[in-house]
Amino acid sequence: MDLLRKIILLSTLIIVANSAPPTCYSAVLKLSKGIMVSMERLEKFSVTRQCLAHLPKLYINVHNACVVIKLRDHIYALENLIVPECRTLKRIAFLKFRIERLHNMIARLCHRDLVFYVDDCPALERPPKPEEDIEK
Repeated sequence: MDLLRKIILLSTLIIVANSAPPTCYSAVLKLSKGIMVSMERLEKFSVTRQCLAHLPKLYINVHNACVVIKLRDHIYALENLIVPECRTLKRIAFLKFRIERLHNMIARLCHRDLVFYVDDCPALERPPKPEEDIEK
């Protein structure tokens, strides 16, 4: 009986710990990682690879002060893709939606929750070094 109580107590603690609402910062981190994974996947498909070839490279670091500018530039590039068929692809449209959402979160909703450690705009165009990866 004592073992049963401990199991019930442990399971309720796990449920309570997982039910905490995400902070604005954690939501930004999760969305930025999701965008990066989506971009990596889209680069593997031949149809979407052609669309992404016309876009500037973007490696999102939410701790970089230039991230808002780069996200806005990326949204503009997605809205004005050279190949008209790319604009109608659902995967590209969903990527644009997610980047717009992240831009809105960083620029408006979570602006006070974020701390910018770096102010290096070219760093958002090259892959991060392993020691620079803050989110690990």
